[in-house]
Amino acid sequence: MDELIEAFWQARERGEYFPKAYYGGLSIDEAYRIQLALIQRRAAGGERQIGWKVGLTAPAIQAQFGFHEPVFGCVLETVASGAVLPAASLIAPGFENEICMKLGRDLPGGASLAEAASAVAEIYPALEIIETRGPFTEQIALALADNAQQKVCVLGDSVALPPDLTKVTARVSVNGAEVGSGTGDAVLGNPLNSLVWLAGKLGQFGRELKAGEIVMTGSFTRQFPLAAGDKVETVFDGIGSVRVAVS
Repeated sequence: MDELIEAFWQARERGEYFPKAYYGGLSIDEAYRIQLALIQRRAAGGERQIGWKVGLTAPAIQAQFGFHEPVFGCVLETVASGAVLPAASLIAPGFENEICMKLGRDLPGGASLAEAASAVAEIYPALEIIETRGPFTEQIALALADNAQQKVCVLGDSVALPPDLTKVTARVSVNGAEVGSGTGDAVLGNPLNSLVWLAGKLGQFGRELKAGEIVMTGSFTRQFPLAAGDKVETVFDGIGSVRVAVS
């Protein structure tokens, strides 16, 4: 693993996020271990992990990418709703429409849905800005090693966790035109199930969800592309809205 981690670190340093030498040659377990080690190195260099993302949770996204189980990545940066992102700073960007949850206490593996709900301090309407830094669909393991497409998360105003997220509808607009919608039950049946899954999965790697961390729980809809000039807004009924633009 040490040799793998070093090889992926060196590749990243030279701007190769999906090292071609490892196409088709990496297990999912190895990919996660590389991801966590690279994030640790980035944190040592001054970045800060503030939470986690759960991806590939909605049937629409699983069908889009041909991978039928959730995945996780690390969140290192958030910006407030209304942010304008420079197109030149993004690599083949896109976005997903999610509920972000902030934990008020630790959540160990094996937690129930009720325990997950009680651990949530507040939630945010959110957009995850992703980058396609390589052939994601063909090389899922390499994408996980490269932190599962994560770039930055856009957060709206926080609210208390409502009694039922499954019926919340997200309506997505790009440049003033509605392009899609989805409901909370698309996210593993309930976005809280993302917390349950993630707590259990992280335990396999000696990690645990901690109080104060945020978790992006997965998209209500398919993933959408982003281009310079785009203005995006997603409205989550009863929760709030979130906006971002690309200049």
